[in-house]
Amino acid sequence: MKKFLLFCVLAAGVALLLLRAGLLPPLGSSGRDEYTSSYIYVLDRESGKPVYEKNADARAYPASLTKMMTTLVALEHIGDLSAAAPVDLDTYRKMVAANASMAGFHGRERVTYRDLLYGKILPSGGEAANSLAVNTAGSVGAFVALMNQKADELGLAGTHFTNPEGLHDKGQYTTAADMAKLLDRALENGHFRALLTKETFQTSPTADHPDGIRLQSTVLARLNGVDEPGFRILGGKSGTTYQAGECWATLAEKNGREYIAVVMGAPLKDIHHPDGAQVEDTLRLLESIR
Repeated sequence: MKKFLLFCVLAAGVALLLLRAGLLPPLGSSGRDEYTSSYIYVLDRESGKPVYEKNADARAYPASLTKMMTTLVALEHIGDLSAAAPVDLDTYRKMVAANASMAGFHGRERVTYRDLLYGKILPSGGEAANSLAVNTAGSVGAFVALMNQKADELGLAGTHFTNPEGLHDKGQYTTAADMAKLLDRALENGHFRALLTKETFQTSPTADHPDGIRLQSTVLARLNGVDEPGFRILGGKSGTTYQAGECWATLAEKNGREYIAVVMGAPLKDIHHPDGAQVEDTLRLLESIR
């Protein structure tokens, strides 16, 4: 009898480890994988506990989810968001050459830190991310060092950065659980929360853009006309490369509680015509919360 009880305890422990690793379906599920995304972590912000995990601690590429860390680090080192922060010409040219997503600024355009921050979060501008890095730390390399220092401070053991914009690099990686932890901590910064949950933003007038540029959230724009039964997505950050797949990190409210949903690695066949599997996964995950 004692051997049987010991076997049951060990079996339960193994099952729990497999569940946390995403190798078993969640308790009470149909026994099949219901989500397309390869890596998932849904966090209840009030309790600090996950409500769903799938390969949450497995290494994944972050794509432009990287910009959440870029934003947090920049905010912690900027004294005045209204101060001038010109678009860095060298990194601007590199982003154009790499066909990175852009906010629409021109090289050397005299925008502000606030403009760059919104340009980085809402349309995921690569020129905005790198210009923030240069204006904040003096160089991209120095800024990336600050990003990794912050990752260590937050206990993101599965995360390492090599650039601020999220273009693919084998040395830049993270986990779904780390991205959820990063977003949870970053939301404690009021400026970060305002950036993440903004639907549109008009940048400052400049010589290049006398009326400014109208920026729009890539996440909230995808949700126009989409049914959100019993919950509301307040904002988020998207990321897409062929290597990372389609990724979303969102903040949502349901039943008076806030949840963070990180979905990563939804397969991507054509970057110009993505199927939006990460959106569908996010909506179904949030709807399933009881």
